[in-house]
Amino acid sequence: MTGKIIKGIAGFYYVYVVESGIYECKAVGIFRKDKIKPLVGDMVRIEVLNEEKKEGSLVEILPRKNELIRPAVANVDQAMVIFAADFPKPNFSLLNRFLIMMERRNVSVVICFNKMDLLEEKDIQRLHEIYEPAGYRVLTISVKQKKGIEEVQALLDHKVTVVAGPSGVGKSSLTNSLQRDVEMETGEISKKLNRGKHTTRHSQLIELGDDSWFVDTPGFSSLYLEDMEKEELRLYFPEFDPYEGQCRYQGCTHTHEPGCAVKEALSEGKIEKLRYEGYLELYEELKDKKKM
Repeated sequence: MTGKIIKGIAGFYYVYVVESGIYECKAVGIFRKDKIKPLVGDMVRIEVLNEEKKEGSLVEILPRKNELIRPAVANVDQAMVIFAADFPKPNFSLLNRFLIMMERRNVSVVICFNKMDLLEEKDIQRLHEIYEPAGYRVLTISVKQKKGIEEVQALLDHKVTVVAGPSGVGKSSLTNSLQRDVEMETGEISKKLNRGKHTTRHSQLIELGDDSWFVDTPGFSSLYLEDMEKEELRLYFPEFDPYEGQCRYQGCTHTHEPGCAVKEALSEGKIEKLRYEGYLELYEELKDKKKM
């Protein structure tokens, strides 16, 4: 029997099997021996031990198409990062870091700015201008006024989406509004996922219906670019791609070199200044970290 891990905690893995429900499973010893850890989002094969109690044994992890470290989840189709348009003002440095982390894992990102009711139209348009030229889908919504929720819902359909963002931006309000009309298949599922020792906050797939899932994650206030060389950074700014190979010097870092095609595009307004400044900030951070 094949299913999807929707939650894992305290050595138990809760596997959703279409038309059968959720089975509470323990992983067989071979995973510990081979140091393989099942992840939320994994497609797995299980052997049913007790159909009445919905208990089973996890015997095989099927090949993953991708894997994230924070949150620890596999087989993600996309990420949706939520920031407030104002109050608090967007932390563009933090947003750039998140985008880079997803670029490194080949996970596409939708950028969602909530609280658009606090901004004038020209300021809303500015948010689109910063990130859309880099190829990112930008949504401006207001959970408070219930504007843009249907557009968000449409982007989540038939996908596994990681939903992330800093605290205080309305992420919880949005995720609550998205799952308001969703009912679990049986009351037993709710009991199994929330009983006693199993109530600690962990990554969890939440079903929205029609094979649509999202992973709600704790809010973050900082992100660090680990295990990354400064020369690698330029690869994760998609708006630089059209100019790669056009610089005077091979291996141009797009920081100080003469004849840099990226800086020329910047001066012509083809690359967003705020994004380039974010690139320089992160480049210097990685350079300084190397010296330590």
